[in-house]
Amino acid sequence: MMRFLDDAPRYLFFTGKGGVGKTSIACASAIRLAEAGRRVLLVSTDPASNVDQVFGVSIGNRVTPVADVPGLSALEIDPQAAAEAYRDKIVGPVKGVLPDTVVAGIEEQLSGACTTEIAAFDEFTELLTGSDLVKGFDHVVFDTAPTGHTIRLLQLPGAWSGFLEKGQGDASCLGPLAGLEKQKERYRAAVDALASPDATRLVLVARAQSGSLDEVARTHDELAEIGLQRQYLVVNGRMPEAETRGDDLARGILERERAALEAMAPVLQALPRDDIELKPFNLVGLDRLRQLFGTPESATAAVPGDDMAGEDTAQLEAPSLSELVDDIATDGKGLVMLMGKGGVGKTTLAAAVAVSLARRGFPVHLTTSDPAAHLSETLSDEVENLTVSRIDPTVETERYREQVLQSKGKDMNEEDRALLEEDLRSPCTEEIAVFQAFSRVIREAGRKFVVMDTAPTGHTLLLLDATGAYHREIVRQMGDTGTHYTTPMMQLQDPQRTKMLLVTLAETTPVLEARDLQEDLRRAGIEPWAWVVNNSIAAAGAASGLLRDRARAERPQIRAVAEEHAARYAVVPLLRDEPVGAERLLALTEITASQATA
Repeated sequence: MMRFLDDAPRYLFFTGKGGVGKTSIACASAIRLAEAGRRVLLVSTDPASNVDQVFGVSIGNRVTPVADVPGLSALEIDPQAAAEAYRDKIVGPVKGVLPDTVVAGIEEQLSGACTTEIAAFDEFTELLTGSDLVKGFDHVVFDTAPTGHTIRLLQLPGAWSGFLEKGQGDASCLGPLAGLEKQKERYRAAVDALASPDATRLVLVARAQSGSLDEVARTHDELAEIGLQRQYLVVNGRMPEAETRGDDLARGILERERAALEAMAPVLQALPRDDIELKPFNLVGLDRLRQLFGTPESATAAVPGDDMAGEDTAQLEAPSLSELVDDIATDGKGLVMLMGKGGVGKTTLAAAVAVSLARRGFPVHLTTSDPAAHLSETLSDEVENLTVSRIDPTVETERYREQVLQSKGKDMNEEDRALLEEDLRSPCTEEIAVFQAFSRVIREAGRKFVVMDTAPTGHTLLLLDATGAYHREIVRQMGDTGTHYTTPMMQLQDPQRTKMLLVTLAETTPVLEARDLQEDLRRAGIEPWAWVVNNSIAAAGAASGLLRDRARAERPQIRAVAEEHAARYAVVPLLRDEPVGAERLLALTEITASQATA
């Protein structure tokens, strides 16, 4: 039995980074509870939800019984549709009343992830506050939980509806809160239910990887701060030790996982924890979901209708990262930005690209906001032609907050200042602060290569462009004087000066998230130059039966990248040893699929 299901309360929330398996675990948990005789409602608020695919039942925004599991029903809240309705409700009344530039700024305020999250929260607060929809259910299982930032915002009192109009918000998430004054009581009741350990349990889902564990440690702290103390940790996808016999790749994965778990934050080590072994199949269909919490023997049993049957088992042949770097090098200079969701390896790949360009004799500046400072220390000493800088997001964000509080917040009353301070705790704030720091290095790309990790989202770039300032003000001041000028935004939009690389994994959720990020960037006038599929087992080759099955499951995702999403792409194989240090990083851009296991 999974400990996180012992004596389960009415509400269970599953949260974690994209691709860690939280939807599969939420679905398997709902099945387990229902088959124990409980009445269960599974609710998904994940923008990349595939609950209907997992169950093989069309669900949508209505309570739908899962016919093959008596007692189980499911409901999918469409966050994008909820956000669109939310935007229409707020923007509609001011169109034609406020200037177009002001309306454009409000619309961009409402286009980011915070709007989607708050709109989804608005939908499921009804489920936490005695809605008729949940009457008769013993358990309500949520995939995914809201962030602590969202909950704190909804806890705040004050004139939300007037805050944005008075121009006191900065590049923020307060836009989504406009007009919510009437619903504060319902939100307060929902937050109380979330904070009650008798009513709610939060399950943090991670992989045994340092980036994934760091993320759930931050989530733990953020949610514990606002009262969600009853938390459990589930480490998903552990490599079974039995699979490592005779397979160096599997052994290397196991060793990496053990090292990551030993080094995880003390707050996580103190939590009740369950480990779930990596399965050889995709978790689609009831038979497979029932095996997720099973023994290794039952989990490797054959499943009827194997959707991987017939897939090629030969090692994948695909464009390599070295081919992309060859194309980048032909320009002799320029900005190379690597973007992607957390945990896909973009920092490592940024360093690999920088090392490869430097080894070819080009002057290169690698700048990163990754907290892993040891990477920059290693590279700065060992690679000729390469300079490395590390932007500390905490320092830059604090500097930005102080700047805004001293300017916009100087004459505010206590209530409005509290709103502004919470606004400045938004993830958008860190992106803007880090981008300002990155902007100081961008102009170097006119004479050398600048490789940047991590880049801001398209929403943040558009927000900077729409609400304030820099780009629009420069254009206004320069006018038609004939003087040449370039803003950071213009450089990012110029494919001759900037090459944007989207990094993903060969798994369903990371590919969907990268696709959404591409659309976000296109909205900002930025066309990604290439996609990089990282840590591919299919490109690495493996002896383990489990890994060979996982490799077959990757192929449809790689085909989707190659045929549907990317103008050009590369696949980087999963390596046995952690790619840390100049020589191992260089190997990532020199290795081809046929050499991966050499």
